[in-house]
Amino acid sequence: MAKNEMAVESYGPYSKVAFKMLILFLSIISMMVVFTFFYLRQPQFAQLPDEISFENRNLVSSYDAGVFQNQVETPVLTSNQSRIATMTQFLFGKDHNSIPTAPLPSVKTDLHRLNKSENTVVWMGHSSYYIQLDGIRFLIDPVFSDNASPVPATNQAFPGSNIYTVDDIPEIDYLITTHDHWDHLDYATVNGLKSKIKNVITPLGVGSYFEQWGFAKNIIQEGDWRSVIKRQNGLEIHILPARHFSGRLLTRNKTLWSSFALVTPRHKIYVGGDSGYGPHFKEIGKQFGRFDLAILECGQYNENWRFIHMMPEETAQAGEDLNASAVLPSHNSKFKLAHHAWNDPLIRISEASKGKSYRLLTPMIGELVQSDNPAQRFSQWFR
Repeated sequence: MAKNEMAVESYGPYSKVAFKMLILFLSIISMMVVFTFFYLRQPQFAQLPDEISFENRNLVSSYDAGVFQNQVETPVLTSNQSRIATMTQFLFGKDHNSIPTAPLPSVKTDLHRLNKSENTVVWMGHSSYYIQLDGIRFLIDPVFSDNASPVPATNQAFPGSNIYTVDDIPEIDYLITTHDHWDHLDYATVNGLKSKIKNVITPLGVGSYFEQWGFAKNIIQEGDWRSVIKRQNGLEIHILPARHFSGRLLTRNKTLWSSFALVTPRHKIYVGGDSGYGPHFKEIGKQFGRFDLAILECGQYNENWRFIHMMPEETAQAGEDLNASAVLPSHNSKFKLAHHAWNDPLIRISEASKGKSYRLLTPMIGELVQSDNPAQRFSQWFR
């Protein structure tokens, strides 16, 4: 009899069972470790190269000890709840009416048939937008996958909200990514769009994902806050501050997050990305004077993380701070990333916008917004 078997035998039948259970447990753990190792080697988990460093560059954004920081102190969470507990509730929590019980209504605009000279915006749900501005096509944070999470079968798109695919997208002049979170940067989507993209514009560090995913280096341009990318016909793409954070897994703030201003000789559009309320809105409003349209996040908020996502009433105030003629609320109606009812953001921003100087735009997903038509109105489809 082998030595280890004799040792187990000497302690009786119960020890034999315990020994077998221990072997089974260790085998399961080993398999899980191996599975996780290989699962995380998939391209969507692109790792930031070790050599990315901005220590010796003259940055406007705050970069210290290898991480970016916000303009003002910004705790991600404001409660004493652990990060793991918050994430578990975030991914698996059940909240009343947080997911629609019926497919959301939509109007699928045929983007291929649009006249390129028309100034239009099409909201694709959450924070994905197609924009035509003075003959230039922009695509903002496209996510066409059925879920936006590193964990399969979690954070799935609401029924009826995911109506666009890569085949529906025409050739794009500028793909703009505001930051690297899963609900804004989706590997499957951008990889499928690769042949249609002429230029990729990102905050510092985010361009490295596109390089790893096979995009040509010469079409990728990164920028710090307050940097300006100037192109033909007077186009200026301003990379501006936001109040948020970054990271696709557990490592945070190795890449920058930002908002953008798209400026032509005739128009100005502000793309807010993800952001808590902060002084940057008034600063940007003062810098640009007036925006024809401000696309601002309004959704996935909670008191526990109010400094990184605005409450609807703060979104309304940000629209005023930016001197926006119109506000289009985003970051809602596609994914459950908070505990509020799915339509709470649009109901509250509708109330908060009464008496404000801007016009509130609440199109259905896919519905064409005529940027130069101040008389266009939208239904209360979310009520």
